[in-house]
Amino acid sequence: MKTKLETLMLPAALGMLAGTAQADVTLYGVADANIEYVNHLSSMLPTQAGFPGPGHSRVALGSGGLSGSRWGLRGTEDLGGSLKAVFVLENGFGIDDGRQTQSGRLFGRQAFVGLLSERAGRLTFGRQYTSIFDAFSNFSPSGYSTQYEPIAAQLGLDFRSDNNVKYTGTFGGVTAFGNYSFGNGVFGAGEVAGQSRRDTGYGAGLNYFAGGFGAALAFNRYNPTLGTGGAVGNFRKAGAAVSYRTGPVKLMGGYRWGLNKSADGATIVRDDYYWAGINYRATSNLDLTLAYYYDDVKALAGNNVKNPWQVSFIADYSLSKRTDVYLTTAHVQHAGINFDTSAVSFANGYFLGSGHRSMTAVAVGMRHRF
Repeated sequence: MKTKLETLMLPAALGMLAGTAQADVTLYGVADANIEYVNHLSSMLPTQAGFPGPGHSRVALGSGGLSGSRWGLRGTEDLGGSLKAVFVLENGFGIDDGRQTQSGRLFGRQAFVGLLSERAGRLTFGRQYTSIFDAFSNFSPSGYSTQYEPIAAQLGLDFRSDNNVKYTGTFGGVTAFGNYSFGNGVFGAGEVAGQSRRDTGYGAGLNYFAGGFGAALAFNRYNPTLGTGGAVGNFRKAGAAVSYRTGPVKLMGGYRWGLNKSADGATIVRDDYYWAGINYRATSNLDLTLAYYYDDVKALAGNNVKNPWQVSFIADYSLSKRTDVYLTTAHVQHAGINFDTSAVSFANGYFLGSGHRSMTAVAVGMRHRF
């Protein structure tokens, strides 16, 4: 994902920056496709009458098994005095149908500009990931693989936010993250005059790495629009994670506390989310991952639900530095894959068919990074 196809030296008059200086601009991307089998999948969608429908098996060509398919531009310009201008424009698309993802946005994955100081850190403005996403990224067993990791259940639906001001700074073994969104328009109205809290969000995080040991702390708050009339909720998440690497093995685990409340203070969801995993480099070309996820749902709008859990496995074989083939699989109980239809998260479309309590999915795919 970070591999360069080439670095283009563009006159700033043709690029993002004015004047006679030059900017280093990199074109990069990922193309990831797989063939997937999944069982007990609902024949209805949440927008259709009769949801959930009967459960059936499906075989399909999909996009983004290990990495969301994307292309992007990122660049820097040296401003002198250890200060640089930076930007990223990143488009998400489906390799299976060529359509843009992230609700059809041209640069829906990321779009930001900012300043980078070698001493003080980086300050950026635009659509970008939240602090809780960055803080836990090195503690995710599958590296936030888009197909079979419950990212939205763990981090919340606002893990990527609009109108976001973000700071990142590294000081020795400690990295600090902080962000504030003036209004996330993905699921709400965005920035609205006279409603300063509506769809806003903020968060912070810390990473610490020393030798093979790593630790993380993170907090996130999101104030989404709920229903009509501009009612604003209060969604909070906080957690901690640790990791340890020795030789070809990396162990990791974490905990996330969550509380979502409506505008009148009623509890929508209260849950404790846990994860654990292991990465093992079996050979110089073969990486294996095993992960376990569990959501202890304390309260769900006054209803009792069975706690969902999921086991995921990945075998990833590198054909070259840029190209790999993989097998990825997941089995979940009391929900759809990634905890969809558990009423905790409706994020990835694996809606469990009526009358079923489990789901299994297997995908074989290929990924190329440029």
